[in-house]
Amino acid sequence: MDKPAYFPTLALNARDGMDPRKLLYLATIIEQGSLAKAARQLAISQPALSKSMNRLEDELGMKLLVRSPSGIEPTMFGELVYSHARHIRDEMDLASTRLKGGKPQSRMIVIGVLPSLASTVVPHAVARWKAEHPDVLLRVVDKVQVELLLGLLRCEFDFVLAQTEFYDFFLDGLKQRVLFRDRLCIFARSDHELFHQSELSWANLAQYPWVCSMVGGPHRGMLEKLLASEVIDHPRHVVECGSIDFMKTLIGSSDHLALLPAHSALDKVKEGTIKALPITVPALKRDIAVIFRERAPLTEESRSLLTHVQEVGNELSCV
Repeated sequence: MDKPAYFPTLALNARDGMDPRKLLYLATIIEQGSLAKAARQLAISQPALSKSMNRLEDELGMKLLVRSPSGIEPTMFGELVYSHARHIRDEMDLASTRLKGGKPQSRMIVIGVLPSLASTVVPHAVARWKAEHPDVLLRVVDKVQVELLLGLLRCEFDFVLAQTEFYDFFLDGLKQRVLFRDRLCIFARSDHELFHQSELSWANLAQYPWVCSMVGGPHRGMLEKLLASEVIDHPRHVVECGSIDFMKTLIGSSDHLALLPAHSALDKVKEGTIKALPITVPALKRDIAVIFRERAPLTEESRSLLTHVQEVGNELSCV
């Protein structure tokens, strides 16, 4: 499979290798946003630092840094190299601490998750996990499926929690493991007139207003596929939104319908403001998986977190 443009090939002389010192210099420049500030922190002259970066760019065959009104900023390739430089620096700091007999600093885990998972499954799992790993800093970022996978390829995340459906569209080098089976439901206001109808059809549902994720979102795509299979036009009255909380509130206060994971609506269902329509089809199920880079295997802390995500996901999807 050909590699896309956003995954560059480094034009580096294999005999020379990549100088780790230059990578650490690059990381400092990006973080300081200035050659002068970075030079002071590194205790070297600015001309020497500038020359070192020029050589690194020549070795890689690409531009890594650009000047802007706010200072020095990384290019897209610079961001990619910087993500690896940070890991090298962290490992060097950890090795130094261990050699000195000190306690290793708390590491940070950065994960990307779907918005629907960020509302229930992940917070519950994190609460359990933090009781076991109080010193590990966790950063959780919610994005749509495509942005999660692109971010993973750019090394922005240690791993992502997403659907398996779109996985094959991306290049080799990623691995996945299914964690739990998610169940999607069509939710409506608890006293919606649809609950009083003896039979429900997709044609009937399409006549009501809907609140959906943005075009290209997983739930939106699922709804469009279901309607297309019944040769039914898409709903004419649609509100687009990426917020699960907004969608649940709109459902509970209007005639709008929405396709949401069962676990994401548990709070409103328990309050009695919304509930799922009695519609079940095999297509309203999806696999949620952890996806990570093959060259960056999961750490012990990450595997522990995923164990809790799997347990919570299975518990809430069966409610």
